[in-house]
Amino acid sequence: VPADGSHWLSMREVLDMLRQKGHEVVVVAPEVTLHIKPSKNFVMKMYSVPFTQEELEKAFKAFFRGSFEEGWILKRLLKAHQGMKTLTDCWITSCEQLLQNKELIRYLEESKF
Repeated sequence: VPADGSHWLSMREVLDMLRQKGHEVVVVAPEVTLHIKPSKNFVMKMYSVPFTQEELEKAFKAFFRGSFEEGWILKRLLKAHQGMKTLTDCWITSCEQLLQNKELIRYLEESKF
């Protein structure tokens, strides 16, 4: 189950190589992501989350904007911390939604994921 962002970008290459070697690849991801998109190289199993694409992108942009803007260091650190907390809350909620999705969990168990 890949994390969005740089983790996914690195993992994507590994998944493509596994597929080329004949493996069936299944990616479990929330419907709202930054980089995880369907591909012919793997099967996507998606689940819903209680936030929108716009909300996730806004949180991501706020984190980076707060991290790189100029100004007083403590103010920048506070903004970066708040942005990271918002993103972390999205990821935790995403994990909770996956674990509460009985249909998807049943599929994963039956397929020996």
